[in-house]
Amino acid sequence: MPLQATSGAASYDAFGGGVPVEPVYIEQIFSTYLYTGNGNTAPETQTINNGIDLSTKGGLVWIKNRTVATNNVLFDTNRGATKVLVSNATSAEATDASTLTSFNNNGFSVYYGQGVNGQNNPIASWTFRKQPKFFDVVTWTADDSGTGQAVPHNLGSIPGCIIVKATSASSNWFTWHIASGITVARSGFQLNSTAASALSVNSTGQMTSTEFFSGQLFDSSFGRPVTDGTTYVAYLFAHNAGGFGLTGTDNVISCGSYTSDGSGNATVTLGYEPQWVMIKKSSGVGTWYMFDTMRGYVNPGPSNQLAANTSGAEVSAGNIGYPTATGFQVSGLGSSADFIYIAIRRGPMKVPTSGTSVFAPVIRTGTSTAVSVTGVGFPPDMMWSQYRDSAGNDNPLYDKLRGPTRTLFKNSTMAEQTPASYGINSFDQDGVSLAANQGYTNNSGSLFIYDFFRRAPSFFDEVCDSLSGTVNHNLGVAPELIIAKVRNYSPQDWFVDVPSLGATRTLNLNLTGAASSTNYISSPTATQFTTTLGGGGYNYVYYLFASCAGVSKVGSYTGNGSSQTINCGFTGGARFVLIKKSSGTGDWMVSDSARGIVSGNDPYLELNNTNAEVTGEDWLDTDSTGFVVNEVSGSNANTNGATYIFLAIA
Repeated sequence: MPLQATSGAASYDAFGGGVPVEPVYIEQIFSTYLYTGNGNTAPETQTINNGIDLSTKGGLVWIKNRTVATNNVLFDTNRGATKVLVSNATSAEATDASTLTSFNNNGFSVYYGQGVNGQNNPIASWTFRKQPKFFDVVTWTADDSGTGQAVPHNLGSIPGCIIVKATSASSNWFTWHIASGITVARSGFQLNSTAASALSVNSTGQMTSTEFFSGQLFDSSFGRPVTDGTTYVAYLFAHNAGGFGLTGTDNVISCGSYTSDGSGNATVTLGYEPQWVMIKKSSGVGTWYMFDTMRGYVNPGPSNQLAANTSGAEVSAGNIGYPTATGFQVSGLGSSADFIYIAIRRGPMKVPTSGTSVFAPVIRTGTSTAVSVTGVGFPPDMMWSQYRDSAGNDNPLYDKLRGPTRTLFKNSTMAEQTPASYGINSFDQDGVSLAANQGYTNNSGSLFIYDFFRRAPSFFDEVCDSLSGTVNHNLGVAPELIIAKVRNYSPQDWFVDVPSLGATRTLNLNLTGAASSTNYISSPTATQFTTTLGGGGYNYVYYLFASCAGVSKVGSYTGNGSSQTINCGFTGGARFVLIKKSSGTGDWMVSDSARGIVSGNDPYLELNNTNAEVTGEDWLDTDSTGFVVNEVSGSNANTNGATYIFLAIA
């Protein structure tokens, strides 16, 4: 019988003939899902479809009401639905039929309980699916009379963190952490407490990729079982164990430590951008801070924080940390102190195969009332908004990494703006929430187009960076279009780098001019690029695009003065087209399928100005492989001999 590879590359056989290993990505095994409760009394229920298979794979669901002081409640498939544990309390397991009612093959369902489904309450949920080299749940009954017993697990690697709770008795939550760089004598913590780690761990037994010894984890301070019959649950987290992505070698979870400097700052390198981070001071009293990018873990802060050890509502924690392309930055949690953390990689990791999974145009009439815009089909990372029916209004750009309240204007040299009347309320699971009386996106009676983008390998990525020199990114391929803007300085043009244009490759998003040879970005690769921007206190944001087979195309063409088909390799045509003349003066023209890319006249807007939508020109037509561009006097998008660059999305 042929042997099948279980590590390393994602699909190869020892002698051939085996079943290829199926790649696993973080989006299949972890989810931060935000929802609004609809309960309080029976029989209100809600099903959360987060794409995580719990019914057949198993795992943990952790739920916290964001605006009401309710408990952190944890449910796992080993113990069963309605079996509640509270991370901020010592209480034993309770059975509560008003809480989580079922684990599903694409998420879970909740009943009417306030902590899981309170009427109109914003609620956060974190789902951890069982998966080797990521996470496991084990339960057992003590039969060791205090001497320690072997507890088997399926993590497939030595754990980086183990969180243990007695389910049949009141007890603290014991948390063991590998705590790299921190002495073993300080590797024990209580999840329900702010206490420092100052407890020695029993050295009896061992910890391996298949088992741990309860005697290694417990001492009398944490309620080590001294009589048989106590039941326990343990949540095991891996640490830099690989096992994910197309090659099967990517890390998706890290359990590490760091020491802050005298000002309380530290830079943590993970090798990836995190989407979820939990941090605890180990050398002193400290909260178990929890951050995630869905609730607002932004660069720079303030970021929204919840705590595992308290029932408190979510608070804006100030600038105490933010994610970077290769890890995260921390500040203000304590100077010259030791900390531990658990970090989970941002997704998606899988290269998209459909444009609808990463781009959506939405047309809408403003109401000047607070509203949630839905129907996007994915959690967006960036939103472009523009008036269609009136002139004189700036064109805002919002993104999740900078935070929804921070606005840049595509047509303007202004620095990043933060007035509430400029921003949006939040980026959501299926769209965004708009504020009342928000004139740039929601003016009453005005027609708007919103273009939503999702970050994904080979398609689109974003980096916030203040350095001059090497900038890291997670696009996974060399970017073909880089849009850059300084965030904290005015006036300053937008810079657009198009490597395929050669030496004369720099354009300005807010201007109509031809490409110039004053180049600020160079040497783009699959993981980084070089820039002379940044430094001197200037903070930049970079938006990176590339050609992704069947999804997007960055390219150029030479006009022929009549009509020509631009083959992008699509099968259903382009739903978004952005075109700019690079060899001479020309606007940044954009059309999309929501407003109409048809065989007749095609509405277009210009990103570089505040003009209303142009509706009377047949400048763009459909083609299954991409789009057809026509030369008409108004748009001049196919002038004979002129060179154009474009971004098209299927």
